Amino acid sequence: MAKPLYLCGLTAALLLAGCQAVNTTSGGAVGVERQQYMFSMLSSQEVNQMYAQSYQQTLGEAASKGVLDRNSGNARRLRAITDRLIAKAPIFRPDAAQWQWEVNLIKSDELNANCGPGGKIIFYSGLMDRLQLTDDEIAAIMGHEMAHALREHSREAMSKAYGLGLAKQGAGALLGLGEGTMAIADAAVEYGMTLPNSRGNENEADLIGLELAARAGYNPNAAISLWQKMAQASNGAPPEFMSTHPSSSSRIASLQAAIPKVMPLYEQARTAR
Repeated sequence: MAKPLYLCGLTAALLLAGCQAVNTTSGGAVGVERQQYMFSMLSSQEVNQMYAQSYQQTLGEAASKGVLDRNSGNARRLRAITDRLIAKAPIFRPDAAQWQWEVNLIKSDELNANCGPGGKIIFYSGLMDRLQLTDDEIAAIMGHEMAHALREHSREAMSKAYGLGLAKQGAGALLGLGEGTMAIADAAVEYGMTLPNSRGNENEADLIGLELAARAGYNPNAAISLWQKMAQASNGAPPEFMSTHPSSSSRIASLQAAIPKVMPLYEQARTAR
């Protein structure tokens, strides 16, 4: 993972561009405290709006192909699990209570899921059908993906790409925001929306997702069985979900080390139900 000072570049161009130190979420019981660096010209609201448009386009395409599943038992099951997780999201950032969360199930053999900026979630039925996921395991996936959105990892990636592009172009570009600068901005958006997360961001999503699921009353041990199932499903060729969310023994070990921190939260939630 790039160092924060590298993200800001220590150049006049990046300083003029408005690099700001933020922490998008509280640390929680798992202690995710890393300070993030964002550019003020890439606001959360702007990124959320951009992704919302892309999300609606994806849903429209799925509906036209007859694969958007809104009414099946699995779709209702998915919404019920997600609703419980969404209710706990404000613990990490209060403004998440005002997000326009959405979750949709797409019928596909693909082993994949995603929660984009602003809480726009897509879940592929292949995960549920091929892996025979329990509710706890679904919550483990959903918590992980929601954590990426809560931490604004996409906007962070855009900020990094935008800053590096400006640094290469030179500080003079900031004085005249021409076509070159706009091309950098477009590339930054594509980078943040489409490329895999860094290993550091994946670890943050693992930890916050683990706590989010536990607070919602889902067994955190399911995160371990989930990744074991994903590994078994690979058969030497990692499924899409694992290609952008790398699984390893160190990842499972990190989750196992964090589970004792969130088990009391799970027990408390289970008792309260």
